[in-house]
Formats: sequence, structure tokens, C-alpha cells
Amino acid sequence: MDAILLQLNAVQQTYGEHLVVNNLSLTLKVGTIGCLLGPSGCGKTTALRCIAGFESVSSGEILLNGKSVSNAQVSLPPEQRQIGMVFQDYALFPHLNVAENIGFGLYRLSNVERERRVDELLNVVQLVEVSKKHPHELSGGQQQRVALARALAPKPNLILLDEPFSNLDVSLRERLSLEVRDILKGQGITAILVTHDQAEAFAIADEIGVMYQGEIQQWDTAYNLYHRPANRFVANFIGQGVFLPGKVIDARQVEIELGILKGNIPQLSESKREQHGEDRIVDVLLRPDDIVHDHTSTLQATVTHRAFRGAEILYTLRLDSGSTVLSLVPSHHNHVLGEKIGVKLAADHVVAFNQNES
Repeated sequence: MDAILLQLNAVQQTYGEHLVVNNLSLTLKVGTIGCLLGPSGCGKTTALRCIAGFESVSSGEILLNGKSVSNAQVSLPPEQRQIGMVFQDYALFPHLNVAENIGFGLYRLSNVERERRVDELLNVVQLVEVSKKHPHELSGGQQQRVALARALAPKPNLILLDEPFSNLDVSLRERLSLEVRDILKGQGITAILVTHDQAEAFAIADEIGVMYQGEIQQWDTAYNLYHRPANRFVANFIGQGVFLPGKVIDARQVEIELGILKGNIPQLSESKREQHGEDRIVDVLLRPDDIVHDHTSTLQATVTHRAFRGAEILYTLRLDSGSTVLSLVPSHHNHVLGEKIGVKLAADHVVAFNQNES
């Protein structure tokens, strides 16, 4: 069984009367990459700063390797926590070259040991050829890898990454996300990433906590966040989708305008069924991959919007009732606005919420 490296127990942090982090609890095992994902102002960066030791906690506790490093009475200084940090702006020293930046925190080592560790990391992040260059001579992606190597150099127990790709263009961001994951996994490093970008979270993290108003709404894998959201906020925040009204037939069937969805309905408990009756109306989440284009289908929908994405086109479709759904279709099916196309339901599970449920 993997040991737990990081544990947060009901952590709260306030600025004056404003509660920024509320009852935050999570555990992270050794070698796992976690992520705090959420919109601006949700408290994710403050939570990261509490873990790093830059902010104290109002209540609750943070433990590293089973040792309390933050609680309402005690806060261990950042330099004593064996944590590496990669900042949003990288915070590289402009007067030092790449190798000197990486080795900056290794002053306790002998010159030979420091050079050996720097050479090792230059190879890990593939920057050997630019080791003598200064930060202003590097691309954004290279600067990001220098910052990561510098954080890795002292062999910390935990690496924290605060929006590390926000200054990069989209294509570079996607490539570096995968590179950073490979580097962290190759080094066996435990890490937490903070981001508002779910593509980054999905590319890097093993486990993701979706945050809203200072609380984790769901801590789970990317697959479960997308296909099994715990509440309506997670369902709306992760991926794309729309809600259609549906009538509950029984514990395994919901009828919507497009047909009957079959499968367990985990969001709707037995007690709620007994309270409201089975023929009640719920909101059913449909993702773009749940609606399939089928020219032989008698069920028709009208194209009201289209977003070309290269291999695929995301269509917004109006149903006879006036409700709209999304459908992701291979781009060789090139339909114009106002055209009616055949569709069919291809969802293999049910995600539904009571209409008065947040």
C-alpha cells in the first residue's frame, strides 16, 4: 500500500472576515500527481500557498509524511518543508545562466556534487545545449523546464506548480503538459498542480479536485469527473454539455425527448424516489459524444451553430421542442446552418440531477 505524503484535514483560511479556503480535505499518496482545478477566485492558489507555508491556516491541519506542518497554532517555515515550487512567472534569476539557475538551491553540496546534480537535471529536462544561456535567451517552454529543474534539484518530497503554463500558447501548453508529467513520473515525484485549465489538469494529473467557493466539490479521476460528476457545478464546469428535462420511469430508466436512457441512476437515491415519486422530472446531462449523427435516423434536429475543430465539428442542434443539444461529428459531415440532420442517442449511462438540486 502506497504511503500518504500529503494530508489536509478540514483546512480553513480567511482574509479578515472573508473565508477563502473552506473545510478543505484531501490526501495524496507518494508518487501521485494531484491537481486543484477551478475558476478564478475559488481558493485554489491560496490552498497551494498554505501547503507551501506562505500562508498560515485559520483552522484544520496540513501534514507532510505524517508530520503536522500547519495548524492554527504552528506553521513550519517554507524552507523546512522540503517542498519545491514552480511559480506562474517561473521567477528565474536573470543574471544567472541555465545551469546556475538549476543549481542555485544546492549550496549545501560540494562543487562536484552540485555539478553532477545539475548535469543530471539538464539531461532530464533536455536543456544540455542551452546550459550556458541566460533566461532572456530562452523560449517560454525552455524557461518553464529550467524552473521545473530548479525545483527538482534539492530532491524535495513534494513539488507545487502554480498555473505553470498560463503564459504559453495553446499548442506549446499541450506539449509541455505531457512533458512535465513524464518528467515528474520519471523522477517519482509527488506533485500538486493548480490551474483553471481542465485540459492541463487532464494531461498531467492522476487525481483532480474541482474547487468552488473554497471547497472541493469532487476529488476524482478525470474520467469520473467527466462521466460521473458529483453535482451540477462539476457537471457544468467539466467538459461541455447541456441539460434536458427527463421523466424518471424507474431506478434504471429516464425518458428524454431523444428517447429512453438506461442505466443506474446513482445521483437519485431511493429516499428521493420515495419522496418525489418515480414519474418526476429531472435534469439529464448530455455530452457532445452522447448525440451521434445518423443520416438514417428519423429523429431530426436543426443546425443552429457549428464550430470547426479540424477532425471534428461541434454542432449545436435545435430539437423540435426548442431545446438545444451538442453533437461532436467527424468533419467530413459538413452541414450548413438551418439544415436538418438525423441524430440518435448514444449515451451508455445516466447523469441526472433533481431540478431543485445545486
